[in-house]
Amino acid sequence: MALAQAGEAARGATLYVTLEPCAHASQRGPACADLTASAGLARVVVGCEDPDPRTAGAGIARLRDAGTLVDLAASPDCIASLAGYLVRARLGRPHVTLKLALSLDGCIALASGESQWITGEAARAHTHAMRARADAILVGGGTHRMDRPSLDVRLPGLEPRSPARWLLTRNAAPEGWTALSCPEAIREHPEAQYLFVEGGAQTAAAFLKPDLVDRLLIYRAPLVIGGGKRAVSDIGLTHLAQAHGRWDLSDRRRLGSDTLEVYERTGAT
Repeated sequence: MALAQAGEAARGATLYVTLEPCAHASQRGPACADLTASAGLARVVVGCEDPDPRTAGAGIARLRDAGTLVDLAASPDCIASLAGYLVRARLGRPHVTLKLALSLDGCIALASGESQWITGEAARAHTHAMRARADAILVGGGTHRMDRPSLDVRLPGLEPRSPARWLLTRNAAPEGWTALSCPEAIREHPEAQYLFVEGGAQTAAAFLKPDLVDRLLIYRAPLVIGGGKRAVSDIGLTHLAQAHGRWDLSDRRRLGSDTLEVYERTGAT
């Protein structure tokens, strides 16, 4: 569309794209690499390669064969902006974010199960903004039975962006929910590129143990609970060394009186 609008003005120009132009025709039209090669561009800067096996470097090669100078930037920002697509293309599943709201001593609830609210309004609003960016949101059966969460987006203007609701359970899902019998079942829903997991300790462990989590959102409130419910159940580690080197801190910020820490899985996308 950009090349069509530019017309002859594209000749000799530089094109910047986040993803490598595709090398395969589709129902949407000709291959982007062919359209780009015929536009008379002097240079194309590509943010990251397309892992789709129908392209996977072939788009860049086609441009170079046509005499176009191509620079592959391998930009971390481009990769981050396409994380859902890249994880789906490479691993056959959605990009998974695990959200945990914790006290300072790592509890997600009192021993009674009461958890509303550990974090304050600013942190909860941020969580709703993150929900709005997801295609689906998931909790476990225990959380559903205890809290009956709506899992919608309750920010003015973003209510229509509420994600599809998934439930990790071996039983039938309530109306309006989709049941998943195990974490690996997320691969069976190709319509979802971004999954937001808000389950309890067992659900968190169920996704962490098979290494299905790409990003952690840790909302930490200035509270000490004591003998409360822990955030994550056993994930099968037998040596402390297995826990090191798995996560990189990518962001830390204050949200009212709470603190948000964002961790990316080492080597993700």
